[in-house]
Amino acid sequence: MIEFGHLTHVGLRRDLNEDTYYGDSELGLWLIADGMGGHEYGEVASALARETIVREIRQGTGLPQAIRIADEEIIRASRRRNDSLPMGTTVVAARVTGNRFEVAWVGDSRVYLWRDNKLAQLSQDHSYVQELIAQGAISIDQARSHPHRNVVTQALGVTDPQTLNVETLSGELSPGTQLLLCSDGLTEEVDDRAISRVLAHLECSAQECVDGLVAAALDGGGSDNVTVILIRRH
Repeated sequence: MIEFGHLTHVGLRRDLNEDTYYGDSELGLWLIADGMGGHEYGEVASALARETIVREIRQGTGLPQAIRIADEEIIRASRRRNDSLPMGTTVVAARVTGNRFEVAWVGDSRVYLWRDNKLAQLSQDHSYVQELIAQGAISIDQARSHPHRNVVTQALGVTDPQTLNVETLSGELSPGTQLLLCSDGLTEEVDDRAISRVLAHLECSAQECVDGLVAAALDGGGSDNVTVILIRRH
């Protein structure tokens, strides 16, 4: 059985929530899109990503291809608006079929796997600071306060479909395993150790864990929109 919890919050410093999300255990699809571009464009881009990916998955398209189609649709919508500002969105998505999962992402929204009392980050941010970490130029701790930590190097609607890097991972979703999807509004304020402590409370429902994580992000400052989905296999 799959149980999931979900919540989005505008945060404490933003007027608009440009995050959007989707969750459907019958379809076996969950996703979070974190829009960017200001002037409500981010909101439009993230909603368009969600609608396109859900539609494509319903039609039997594979997850990476559905994300590529969303990229093309957002670019087309941008061109129709004739705007000087591109609108873009990150995306992180999970599909669960039987006891297997597949995750895919573009940008810096993340997916974590909780198994055997351990938290592992499955996704790798498509971001400027992640590139610096990979080069050994800065540490993970330094990345948390780096002035350019919000600069993404890949995003739907911004990255040309030819160079779009949709990364995927798949694995077994055994009983007791949890998948956590989140926008950077969570990871900006709450470190992995604190996330781990919340997910360890297996006596709590998935929704209670999600509520706790969002509350922790707001306690940490709530500098951005924050969206969290927790998928749990019983």
